[in-house]
Amino acid sequence: MSKWLCIENCGACCNLDPRDRPDLADYLSKSELDLYLSMVGEDGWCINYNKESRKCQIYENRPRFCRVKPDIFQEMYEIPLEEFEEFAIDCCHQQIEGVYGEESEEINNYRTQVT
Repeated sequence: MSKWLCIENCGACCNLDPRDRPDLADYLSKSELDLYLSMVGEDGWCINYNKESRKCQIYENRPRFCRVKPDIFQEMYEIPLEEFEEFAIDCCHQQIEGVYGEESEEINNYRTQVT
């Protein structure tokens, strides 16, 4: 079974454009939704994402909705703990391909590291 992991130099999850996530209100509280929307820059990327270093500037203090953990996914998306790995991997594949493309260096790196 493959195990989810976050790969360095990706940041696809930091592309927060709400037009790509029309169901935000289904899994975020009102205050989380307000915070989420306040974090979206004009270009759709999180204002806390450093595009040069490709790192989150608030990683240690990032909001709950930015954390990929089994208990959070169970709470937010009603994903059973035993389905977390597959669900998180699928989410990353979709997001990375959507942001960078199906043949991008980022998705190829992800495919190589998550086997």
